Amino acid sequence: MPKETIETLVSELVHEEDWRRMRATAACLSGGPRAVQALISALQTGSSSLKAEAAAMLARVNDPQAGVPLVGLLCDEDEVVRNASASALEHLAGVLNETTASALTSLLYASKDEGVRAAASGLLGVIPNAIAPLCKMLAHHDPEAQIMAAKMLEHLLDSRSAEAFINAMGQPAVCDIAVRTLKKLSAIRERIDEMFDALRAIEELSEREEARMSTVINLLAIGRPSVEILIEYLEDDDWLIREAAADLLGKIGDIRAVEPLMRRLQVDQDSGVKEFAMKSLGLIGDARPAELYIEAIPIRPLRVYAMEALAKVKDVEVLRPHKELFNRLRTDRDGLVAYNSGLIADKLEALDGTPVGGQAGQDDDE
Repeated sequence: MPKETIETLVSELVHEEDWRRMRATAACLSGGPRAVQALISALQTGSSSLKAEAAAMLARVNDPQAGVPLVGLLCDEDEVVRNASASALEHLAGVLNETTASALTSLLYASKDEGVRAAASGLLGVIPNAIAPLCKMLAHHDPEAQIMAAKMLEHLLDSRSAEAFINAMGQPAVCDIAVRTLKKLSAIRERIDEMFDALRAIEELSEREEARMSTVINLLAIGRPSVEILIEYLEDDDWLIREAAADLLGKIGDIRAVEPLMRRLQVDQDSGVKEFAMKSLGLIGDARPAELYIEAIPIRPLRVYAMEALAKVKDVEVLRPHKELFNRLRTDRDGLVAYNSGLIADKLEALDGTPVGGQAGQDDDE
């Protein structure tokens, strides 16, 4: 599709006629890199309504290139545009890179607008790649920037910030926060290690499953601060430890766990670990493992878990290439497979919204 055509179609995202908006949406979703660039251009030069629609469309396309341009819109004079940008960035959180996170940390420090600062702070709290830029900000020459970063990192309680806090203990502005946070991080590590060591020590097979469930219940309260440590435990030699870690990561629901859980699904030799990895990925709802779910459908022990995970994928658009498969599985002998296939097929039908009658004809004539 020529560049001029996709740019024209992007402008029609706010057209008054439904069929033109639908045609523009389809073109953006299937247009690849050219569509992404045209949408980014619309963020910078379009009307307020087009900026908002382009932001929403970039969230659906799920391309990290949109990150920095969307951050720029957090300062737009139009509240609708600002909200659309924040919503798109939150949707893209799992794929945004450190460059986007750095743009947000700069905004957090440079902006005098409390609303903009609040938006940047909230987004930094959900973007996995935000830790490194915040750690860098912790070493900023301005004590105000140090304090902002320290408070954010204390709130996030991510083990990846430990070294930065150790280095910051000589900085008067954040020394107390550094000491306090390091104590919290150490306590979290000790608690998790202690619980998993106790689980590993149980040898009687009949007792191990109950112990695993108890461990999961006891550690679940720690929540997001445990994610990086649990990801480490996905590589443990003991299959039961890997199961517990995978189970916990799904219940916590942090997108940092998606790729490590995908790896377990691909390489783990234990079927139980694979099942927990599949279930947990389904709970998180990220679209990245979709093809792994599709590949698992013919595998009897994983079949139902794969269909349940597919039904929970938030970005249904990625499932469109497999529409015929889901329609076929509507009549599967397994009731859960048929039910979840029907859910997915119905969502895809709702997305399609194919133009009808004379409207489609108008499109062809043009």
